[in-house]
Amino acid sequence: MRTNLFNIVLSAIFLTIGISKSYSQDIGNKTIAIPPNKQVDSTSISLPNLLTEKDSIKTDSVKKKKSIIESKIKRKAVDYEKIDQKKKQITLYNKAELYYQDIELTSGIIVLDFEKDEVYAGRIKDSTGKYTQLPVFKQGENVVEPDSIRFNFKTKKALIWNSRTDQGEFKVKAEISKRENDSVYFLKGARFTTAKDIEDPEYYFVTDKVKFVPGKKVVTGMTNMVIANVPTPLALPFAFFPMTTESVSGLIIPTFNDTRAQGYALQNGGYYFALGDMYDLAILGDYYTNGSYAMRFESSYAKRYKFRGNMNVRFENQIFSERGFPNYSKSRIYNIQWSHSQDAKANPNSRFSASVNLGSSRYFQQSLNQVNVGSQLNNTLSSSISYSKTFNSVPQINMSLTATHSQNTNTQEINMTLPTLQVNVDRIFPFAPKDAPKKGFFKNINLQYNLLGENRFKTTDSLFFKSAMFKDALTGMKHSIPLSTNFKIMKYFSVTSSVNYEEIWYLKTIKKEYNATLDKDVTSTVNGFDAFRTYSYSTGIGTTIYGTFNLGENKKIKSIRHIMKPNVSYAYTPSFERYYDTYASDASGRMEIREYTRFENGIYGAPGKSNSNSFGFSLSNTFEAKVTDKDSTKTEPKKIMLLNNLNLQTSYNIVADSLRWAPLRVSGGTLLFKDKMNINFGMTLNPYAINNSGKTINMFNIDNGGSLFRMTSANMTLNYSITSKGDEVDKKKNKQGSRNGGREDDLFGTNVDFSDRRESQFTDEDDEEDNFSGFFKSVIPWDMTFAYQLTYSNDRREKKISGNSLMVSMNTDLTPKWKIGASTGYDFVQKGVTFTQLRFERDLLSWRMDFNWTPFGNNSFWGFFIGIKSGVLSDIKWEKNKPR
Repeated sequence: MRTNLFNIVLSAIFLTIGISKSYSQDIGNKTIAIPPNKQVDSTSISLPNLLTEKDSIKTDSVKKKKSIIESKIKRKAVDYEKIDQKKKQITLYNKAELYYQDIELTSGIIVLDFEKDEVYAGRIKDSTGKYTQLPVFKQGENVVEPDSIRFNFKTKKALIWNSRTDQGEFKVKAEISKRENDSVYFLKGARFTTAKDIEDPEYYFVTDKVKFVPGKKVVTGMTNMVIANVPTPLALPFAFFPMTTESVSGLIIPTFNDTRAQGYALQNGGYYFALGDMYDLAILGDYYTNGSYAMRFESSYAKRYKFRGNMNVRFENQIFSERGFPNYSKSRIYNIQWSHSQDAKANPNSRFSASVNLGSSRYFQQSLNQVNVGSQLNNTLSSSISYSKTFNSVPQINMSLTATHSQNTNTQEINMTLPTLQVNVDRIFPFAPKDAPKKGFFKNINLQYNLLGENRFKTTDSLFFKSAMFKDALTGMKHSIPLSTNFKIMKYFSVTSSVNYEEIWYLKTIKKEYNATLDKDVTSTVNGFDAFRTYSYSTGIGTTIYGTFNLGENKKIKSIRHIMKPNVSYAYTPSFERYYDTYASDASGRMEIREYTRFENGIYGAPGKSNSNSFGFSLSNTFEAKVTDKDSTKTEPKKIMLLNNLNLQTSYNIVADSLRWAPLRVSGGTLLFKDKMNINFGMTLNPYAINNSGKTINMFNIDNGGSLFRMTSANMTLNYSITSKGDEVDKKKNKQGSRNGGREDDLFGTNVDFSDRRESQFTDEDDEEDNFSGFFKSVIPWDMTFAYQLTYSNDRREKKISGNSLMVSMNTDLTPKWKIGASTGYDFVQKGVTFTQLRFERDLLSWRMDFNWTPFGNNSFWGFFIGIKSGVLSDIKWEKNKPR
């Protein structure tokens, strides 16, 4: 819940005065004879029984006064329990405990005065003269730790000296707390803070007089903020607040700022609506002196064991320069984000989820309310809303309904499916007994049914959700029935074989014809149902080959193991030329017959006219090694991975007129240095030569005077993370930046959201540990992440390094309270430094201070923030930003 300064003082005072709420019982006043002073055992007794005097007269004309005590009082002490007849008191000393109804009182000393109906509790001195065993009063969930306490069971009044208590995020201390009656409380010299040490806080709020009516109102005198025991000018002369224990709606104080292009600004001001226990709403706005403004609607919702989510709707009306100037411009941008997740246990057979990020393509590049370079550099926004259900029939049926959205922020092109329907029927084995193992060709024959239906839109930012977008929609439905089996031959070879039948339905087709009036070919749309059907066959055979190279038991590398998985496949698709039509065209100046298919603009493509008859070849390799373990106590050698995979793949088209061999694709990857370095590489090798114009010709490259293969492209990526602790430690994930479409890591810096800067830019952990280990040895935690990318292009003999860049991010703790970080990179092709961000943060215990700086480039920015970490005091802050 957001709160302004008035709400802050209200919350703190409410938490402060709640300490006396617990006392509610009376002790009656008795004039009776008490046995002489003596010590008693630490047992449970009933005070009414102890105070009852025996009388020879069984009846009395005077009606006895009813005892105030309503239940048994249990008490005990370590040193002694003393009953004083003259003073009419019971004294418990050293680790004294008193229990009555829901009240628990522990202290160094407890005195129960049964004549005055009062109980006293206080500290005691130890052998060094230091006060110890402070009273602890507990009633229900309320816990108070004062220096001393006095409570009257009959009048229900209480006095508490130097009370200390925790109320939510607050720690409260009051010099004197007085409970006047059930509905009125008074406090004097109260102070409250979110610091961990209430006795020596970094800051606190102090107020001298407080009157509190539980559940109704709070009235305070002068309230002043103190930092490092120095009073500040931040003060209120008096305040009157309504009070509630539930979430409260209220104003959100804006932040003052000034920008280069829009002038002075008030940002992130608005109103918070506490709509209920399951959901809320915050309406925020910005206003700039040049006329620009922005609105944001933020809502979170949750239902335990059911679902949770949040929604952000953002709109900005931006004005640049001034009217009449040549560089004056005006634009409107928006962004909608919605995240919804369902508890897995809520309904195991159906699930609904949403991840939406759509809006203006330039929103993250132009937004005035946040700095997120990772989102700015990302060129794709995507969304998905899906509902899935499983029908526990035989066979099982899975159904899903999905709406998707993909948006290119560079071209402003939007592709959307609204909706996509998928239905999958589980495998059916018609020739296998129900409970028998499925072995052999016939028993493994199985079939499925898959249905895919889509309503697809292709549009741009300017036409999004306008009539033109729906006019050009493409609709289709694909039915597929794969029939497959698998079996083994000669024990070591696995064979798979399948026949696939597909039927495509369209609601729109095309018709091409020559228009003599326009003297050109025209294409018209034909509305109505139409369909085509295709089928294909494929089979494959593969095996696994193991090879071990023993290098000797005395060698550091004892052996190398090579695993090969070769596979040969065959695929055949016949010609479906019956779905092709012809028309006479004179558009080129001479009459000719042209061929087309009415399905060619369909979302699932068109049936093929030519036969496809090809063999495929693939080979995957894995290399492992056994090495001597560095730990001399280990008797077995250690296994390490040399290459996770090394794959080769190509194909040969039997019926092609030329270029029958497809280029050979080689890819691989491995993990090194205890899986901290991830390396992936790939290359494309073309066996055919090219002519002088760069076109591939039907001649092998080796026959043209070249090598066996011509490398047309290659790429390599390397990612490496290291830490001072040796093992990988998960760093803080840039969750909001990732949700905006950027990266989760900090290679492109961290996200800066001006609406809430209380969270740390570094680790998720609040590490308060002092790492100092001596004058000559100290541990400085640090982490570093590298990302390297290299791309080579040689499709037309250009032999060009098209991409060569390095990105680095570093974070370290100079001291347990000082953190610094940097993200930068270098482009070796463009010969320049890429995005660079510097981060500084100081942990001020209950406060946090940071400085974020992007020194150069189109995204240059600096921002400073200092504020209280606690959410209830989030408006106590000072920040200054200088955006681009």
